[in-house]
Amino acid sequence: MRIFVKDNNIDQALRFLKKKMQREGIFREMKMHTAYEKPSERRVREHAEAIRRAKKLARKKLQREGLLPMPKPKPKPVGRPAAIRF
Repeated sequence: MRIFVKDNNIDQALRFLKKKMQREGIFREMKMHTAYEKPSERRVREHAEAIRRAKKLARKKLQREGLLPMPKPKPKPVGRPAAIRF
C-alpha cells in the first residue's frame, strides 16, 4: 500500500491511510489476531458472517426488484461556512 504526501501535509496523508486500511479490513484483521481464536469459535463466526452476507444480498436483490422499499438517503451534514479572509 502506498500513500503519497502532498505539500508535506502529514495529517491529510494519515487520514487517507486510515480510511484505506478501514476499507480493506486491516483493522478488523489486526483485532482478530490479538488473541487466539479456537477453531470451533472460528467456524461459528464464519458461519454467522456467511448468513449475514446472504441476508444482505437477498435484501438488496428484493430492493432492486421493487419488492422492498429502498433505504432512505442519509441527510448530508451541514458544514461550517467558509471563513472570510481579509
